[in-house]
Amino acid sequence: MDIQKVLRDRRIISSDPDIMSGTPVFVGTRVPLQTFFDYLKGESGLTEFLEDFPHLQTQVLQILEVIAKAMLNQEQIIYADSAG
Repeated sequence: MDIQKVLRDRRIISSDPDIMSGTPVFVGTRVPLQTFFDYLKGESGLTEFLEDFPHLQTQVLQILEVIAKAMLNQEQIIYADSAG
C-alpha cells in the first residue's frame, strides 16, 4: 500500500508546486505533513500538535488510520509468507 497515494486519494494531503514548492501539506493548509511527523518524533508529541493545529484533528485521525491499516496489512503479508 502506497500510504502517500492513499492520503492524496482521500484528500488528506496534497502536493502543489504553487503551495510550499510542492511539499506535501494538509489539504487546504500550508501545514507540511513533515511538521506532523516532527512533532511525533520530538518531545512535543501528538497532543501538542493537536493543540497547535486543532483544525487538523480529523485529518490526523485519518492519517493514523491509514498508517495503522498499512501496518496491519504488512503484518498479514509477513505472517502469510512465514506460514507458507
